[in-house]
Amino acid sequence: MRVAADLDALLEAAVAGVGGTERPGQVEMAHAVADAVESGEHLLVQAGTGTGKSLAYLVPAVRHAMESGKPAVVATATLALQAQIVDRDMPRVAAALAPLLGRRPTYSLVKGRRNYLCAHKLEGGFPDEDDALLAVDQVSATASRLGAEVVRLREWSDTTESGDRDELVPGVSDRAWRQVSVSAHECLGGKCPVIAECFVERSREAAKDVDVVVTNHSFMAIDAFENRQMLPEHDVLVIDEAHELVDRVTATITDEVSSGMVTSAARKAAKLADGTDEVTDAANLLEGVLAEVEEGRIDSLSDGLVLALTRVRDTTRAVQSELKPAPGEPADGSRQVARAGIDEMYENAARILERRELDVLWLRRDPRRGPVLNVAPMSVAMLVRDRVFAERTCVLTSATLELGGSFDAVAGTIGLRGEGAPDWRGIDVGSPFDYQRQAIVYVARDLPAPGRDGTSPKVLDEIEALVRAAGGRTLGLFSSTRAAQSAAEQLRARFSSDGTAIPILCQGEDQISTLVRQFAREPATCLFGTLTLWQGVDVPGSSCQLVVIDRIPFPRPDDPLASARSEAIARMGGNGFMAVSATHAALRLAQGSGRLVRRSDDRGVVAILDSRMVSARYATFLQRSLPPFWPTTDRELVLAALTRLDEVAPPPMPVTDPALRGLVGALEGAAVGGDALEPGVDHRPVAGPPPVPPSPRTAVTVGHAWTSSQDEALRDAAEAGVDLDDVVDQLELPVDAIQARLGQLGLTLAESDEAEAADEGLPTLFP
Repeated sequence: MRVAADLDALLEAAVAGVGGTERPGQVEMAHAVADAVESGEHLLVQAGTGTGKSLAYLVPAVRHAMESGKPAVVATATLALQAQIVDRDMPRVAAALAPLLGRRPTYSLVKGRRNYLCAHKLEGGFPDEDDALLAVDQVSATASRLGAEVVRLREWSDTTESGDRDELVPGVSDRAWRQVSVSAHECLGGKCPVIAECFVERSREAAKDVDVVVTNHSFMAIDAFENRQMLPEHDVLVIDEAHELVDRVTATITDEVSSGMVTSAARKAAKLADGTDEVTDAANLLEGVLAEVEEGRIDSLSDGLVLALTRVRDTTRAVQSELKPAPGEPADGSRQVARAGIDEMYENAARILERRELDVLWLRRDPRRGPVLNVAPMSVAMLVRDRVFAERTCVLTSATLELGGSFDAVAGTIGLRGEGAPDWRGIDVGSPFDYQRQAIVYVARDLPAPGRDGTSPKVLDEIEALVRAAGGRTLGLFSSTRAAQSAAEQLRARFSSDGTAIPILCQGEDQISTLVRQFAREPATCLFGTLTLWQGVDVPGSSCQLVVIDRIPFPRPDDPLASARSEAIARMGGNGFMAVSATHAALRLAQGSGRLVRRSDDRGVVAILDSRMVSARYATFLQRSLPPFWPTTDRELVLAALTRLDEVAPPPMPVTDPALRGLVGALEGAAVGGDALEPGVDHRPVAGPPPVPPSPRTAVTVGHAWTSSQDEALRDAAEAGVDLDDVVDQLELPVDAIQARLGQLGLTLAESDEAEAADEGLPTLFP
């Protein structure tokens, strides 16, 4: 169907539909995207906060999809932006554009299988992940917190239309979710007896007929690299949060091997194949060898490691043959799960032994899983060039793509430089905000340079003074989980001692989205966390008037991929530190400081508690990466400014709750912040914010703030005889935090079997 619609008219209608104001940078970007789609030339767009970049690419993407009959795909790095597009932007854009385009544009959200309920597993078609769960009628909500979560999931499965985990609020633990979902390798695919009821297949089938498909970087990469055809055929790809693309793609093709993973694979296959004892023996051999390997990068394989990995590869290959179903044999969930585990261990061991040219190998010691071998490519540039850019027109956008006045650094990491690179251009459409008037960037130049011994008392004193002056309203961005937890615990104690009502939330205490909503609703509250909070957190208004960055976010010196990249650049005559470490830090600083100013009337301070920002030789490079805030090192000026802002702060912005989702986005009539989701209606609630409730926290141990519901979970577990490992998995908290709280409550749990936990191959639930 040919659509004759003027781009400017469409953009004007879309902006009006979301209740916004058209901005010059947005108009420039929309025309650049439309030109790229028309010419086939790839486009990199740096669009500062407030540009309205999602509309600037959605409008030309929708127009192209309706003209060409092919969907446009939008890939984001974070769940938060996916939710914004599907639940907020596209419903309003679709309603606004319908009169001009002749019909309402359609859209869909597509994610990996682990994000959806598995209908076959709910009906008992797969073995339970945990034998203690038994059947649904045997699960007692009072006997086990995990059991209660599974019961809740089964009840939810009867009402959800999408089966999307993000729709479930509050969420459940990863361990509970594994009882009702399967991975892509475990799925029976077309042989599944309930494929007609499959949430994944229904969402992907619906996506074939929509105009805009929203997904994530990892899913997009798997679709491109493995030719699985999970996304519908398309000729336009928009990659938002493009500064994250390399890391997300690298993580997607990172593999790992541990003795626990091999043992778990053998156990799952034991009833279906005869050779699993040999696989278990290989796991034991690997365990002994890895115990002697130092943590960190491995540049050459020892004879012992070669022998152990060869045994894993060869024994799993033998079991692979035994697990192949006989011709005509019906699909079997247990067999597919067993094959998935064995296949993974064979492929990963074989990859490590192959020692591909760009692969980097390292060992990390996980607190629960023990030694784990990891392998990842040092560079994904050529892979992205050949598999992503070669097949479609790509538009990459972010607030941070240009470093030092050039796109070259980012372009080089994704294959857009060098011989044979495709045509592309980069533009910076700026930001509509008056950063110099709206925000201060403060560097605490009198603090000592950060060391390796954690957050110093002087830094804590500085954070306390800043937070008190701001009256809460603080987003704390820390270099590590331990630093965030320690700061939260110590500041809670300080505020509690004098009755100061400044609650502090910390990443890991609930789902990120839930924590962010609470932070946004309660202006006296602070939210501390790590990498996830450095980007994708959008809290406009008075709830966030101070962003604290504890130190320059360099990669760790022993980071295997960063060190390998740095050394490779140095061998070619370049400056490895500036090209890798300083560039990494610059991007993170730009993203983190960008959390402060989200609207034209936002005001506040970004406080960087690292004196190297003004004293080091690379300081100028890092400073240029920040938004052009008003800079100062005057502590008293900053404290006075924060105090004034707190005194005159308006009420916080209304906060919307998650929308219910169908197969193609938010359901019409679904509750979004109290309003029905109707075309053309601004769904933001008009009522004022709820009063700040008293803190639900009952105690703090090892950086974790306990709630009454978690205390009750501990009491239930002690009464039911649940062991420590189960409680760790149910609550997703560190062992030492749980043990400390058990001692405070006078409770005792059954002893854990650490060897069994290792055999289970359970995922890491805490750092």
